[in-house]
Amino acid sequence: MREETLSKLESALLACTVWIVSVFVMASFVRGQEVAEPNSAITSDITTGMELARYEQEFSSASIKPARLGQESGTAVIFEGTDDLHYYAKPETATAPGFELKVSAKSDDFELGQAIFSKWSTFTDPFGKQVEVYVGRFTIFIPIKTVKESTKTTGEVDVTISGQACTSTICLLPFKHTLHTNIDWNARNSWAQIDIEVPAARDIAAQKVTQPAWFALALAFLAGLALNIMPCVWPVLPLIVMRIVGQARQSRGATIALGLSFCLGILLFFAVLAGANIVLKIFYGTVLQWGDQFRNPTLVAGMSLLLVLLALFMFGLFTITVPSAISSKQTSGKGYFASVGMGFLAAILSTPCSFGILAAAFAWAQAQALLSATIAIMVIGIGMALPYAILTSMPGLLNRLPKPGKWMELFKQGIGFVLLIIAVKLITALPEARISGVLYFAVVLAFCTWMWGTWVGFGTKPVRKWLVRIIAIALALGTGWTFLPASADKLIDWQSYDAQSIQTALENERPVLIKFTAAWCLSCHTVERTVYSRKDIAELIEQKNVLAIKADTTEKDFPATIALQEIYNEPGVPVSMLFKTGNEEPIRWRGILFADELKQQLEKIEAPKVTKVKSD
Repeated sequence: MREETLSKLESALLACTVWIVSVFVMASFVRGQEVAEPNSAITSDITTGMELARYEQEFSSASIKPARLGQESGTAVIFEGTDDLHYYAKPETATAPGFELKVSAKSDDFELGQAIFSKWSTFTDPFGKQVEVYVGRFTIFIPIKTVKESTKTTGEVDVTISGQACTSTICLLPFKHTLHTNIDWNARNSWAQIDIEVPAARDIAAQKVTQPAWFALALAFLAGLALNIMPCVWPVLPLIVMRIVGQARQSRGATIALGLSFCLGILLFFAVLAGANIVLKIFYGTVLQWGDQFRNPTLVAGMSLLLVLLALFMFGLFTITVPSAISSKQTSGKGYFASVGMGFLAAILSTPCSFGILAAAFAWAQAQALLSATIAIMVIGIGMALPYAILTSMPGLLNRLPKPGKWMELFKQGIGFVLLIIAVKLITALPEARISGVLYFAVVLAFCTWMWGTWVGFGTKPVRKWLVRIIAIALALGTGWTFLPASADKLIDWQSYDAQSIQTALENERPVLIKFTAAWCLSCHTVERTVYSRKDIAELIEQKNVLAIKADTTEKDFPATIALQEIYNEPGVPVSMLFKTGNEEPIRWRGILFADELKQQLEKIEAPKVTKVKSD
């Protein structure tokens, strides 16, 4: 009976969570990714120079010319670019081995030396890691040792440049270009002298290290294996253990089939990634960076709230049953949806902890042909799924697992606390303006879940049961509508509180709107959503040239806090004040439902006769 109940719980929980999370993942991958102009992945022939990469306002180009470095003559490759578009200098810190900047040359007329690179700069990537990069203007020198045929005085040199260009937010497709130049060897003494600060010899040696394709595939497989010990997979470990223990009592065929279903769920997640990679490459000409999904605030907030719900499930705060027809298929071995769903969820929950070698293997896969890339991404999934396939195909190993007991329930509840820690970690990664809203909603969501799971029981009358649950859903939706939207500050050009700026605006007969708020004020967040997130009000503030002031009273020594009490004689927040030309006293609103009144007052303000000049 206990196992049948567990199977029901798993089915319902995973049916919901897999659907929600998969929608979040695909939305983040395809819609959240800004696209860039694709870089050419083929060799081109050019005599002067060319643009290597461009993304929005960021670009980098390269040109070549004869030059001298000390006593050596050769070809200088001169890079020009903006400050945010960079190339990786070392293979071990690039997005994947082989994606670092490479420059090589060949000639039928000259003997060429090894390329001499400038010293690199350092860059802090989105994960806080210091990496070596080339950025802006820098030069690489290729020495010419001698002419192959003493009778020749002129010749040609082809310089091949390859690598991957990245900005602080996105990496473009890897490229490979060839530049061509003619050399007059007799004129070498007149070539321009250049100066290059070279890196240490040990660092130059490190740049020469490259890895073959088989190494990257092996790395992908090992990365998949490593996912099974990531802390982010812990939330589903109790469910996995319980299912494996239950399988030990079934026939060998059913045990193997359920184990393979779990593996299929893992592979399904990586198939989604491979499909997203194909879409981005074909339609947008860019690549999907491992970890980019966590730069999407909507996905991060959704994942954190999902983890809170799973923690409540671990604590036994709610249970969900499914129709007997579905549960009977589960227990008969004919339906394996829960096993597939658990595998899919386990792969999803591994992503916050899977940077490092997984990122390198994934990035390498994206630079290959579509078929090779798909195979490489699926190899990661095979690495993660293999231990489960082995374990469930050997009943002898399953029989050695501990028998079900109180330890299992305690273990499950303990993982709930680990789950909450991971949720908090994700929430702290959100933009500052969203953190408090998500935290407030998480508490309300927990309360609504508690209502759903404990206020009614199996014997509760249907009318009361539906009434309680409708109230819980309405409360969750209402608070979500209030706390979860993006900050309204994006609609209105709020200025920080400054008494002098306000006084200057009033002296110049410019209307002023002051919004007194505080980070700890729940009603203030409601005002943000119900008043200042309205597009019509934001447009009126812009059209009427109203100086919008955000007066932060979070702490008692803030200037706005002092002014609220000593100048405006208001006891607390939220308070909004509109100063209009000709009025000595401002119009004040102390509640939360004043949007229409504010709109009417704004409409009465005479539009400015001169073009508005925004303050710095």
